[in-house]
Amino acid sequence: MNTIASNPPLSGLRSGAWLTPVELGLLGAIWGASFLFMRVAANDFGPLPLVEVRLALGSLVLLPFLWRARSQFASKQLWGKLALIGAINSAVPFMLFAWAAQRAPAGVGAIANAMTVLFTALVGFLFFGEKIGAKRAVALFTGFAGVVVLASGKVAGASIGWAVVAGATASFLYGIGINLVRRHLTGLPPAAVASATLGTSALLTLPFAIASWPQHAIPLKSWLSAGMLGVLCTGIAFVMYYRLIARIGASRASTVTYLIPVFGVAWAWLLLGEALTWTMAISAALILGSVAMSQQPSR
Repeated sequence: MNTIASNPPLSGLRSGAWLTPVELGLLGAIWGASFLFMRVAANDFGPLPLVEVRLALGSLVLLPFLWRARSQFASKQLWGKLALIGAINSAVPFMLFAWAAQRAPAGVGAIANAMTVLFTALVGFLFFGEKIGAKRAVALFTGFAGVVVLASGKVAGASIGWAVVAGATASFLYGIGINLVRRHLTGLPPAAVASATLGTSALLTLPFAIASWPQHAIPLKSWLSAGMLGVLCTGIAFVMYYRLIARIGASRASTVTYLIPVFGVAWAWLLLGEALTWTMAISAALILGSVAMSQQPSR
């Protein structure tokens, strides 16, 4: 999730007063569903082929934005940055979440994804000299406690620890990617940047996806899930997110982070029959509480 600073005019806030909560809820539902789609398709595709389909479709949906801003993307040096950031912010995290989806319920990945906000603050503090403050430090420790609780849980007697580690690592990479985008790609149209990073990631992933492409026939439901993952949860969702940032600013738009685990667990329970365990509930409360704490302005 890329965060772009923006200060919208008051008129924009008023005109979107009723629309903003609806779009935030819809975006949370879409991004929450991405973990459901990964859970359905990951076993049939395998992590790398599934990620390749997601990256390619997401990039194609956003390609018109890149084409419109193509004059701003003429530098070879810029494309090197786009490829690196795409690998950190898209290809590897997507692969880690897909790998985790083979080994744990969809809700586990959705809960781990909520750590992105906290990891973004931690990376800014460790590598970019940003102040973190006492409140955010407490929030980080609380969030990490939530991850430990989640990793200690079991589903149907099987440990999900490594799946949680993969999800938390993916969220940490998102935190690095967001900080890199802020510092190296500021001023470029965000939807065009998303298309470029997804496209370069698709090219980097392609040889590995071909080498590990499944030999068996892939069921239609998995193809549909992969298509929804790329078109809806990546391409269309990015467009919605950047529209929200333009209207209400990055800080308010990032509150969608609270909704993703809720919808992720709810979709998995409703459509896949996955159980909500006490471990998941406690870890979700700790992680979401820590995210809420970290978002409160310091006095």
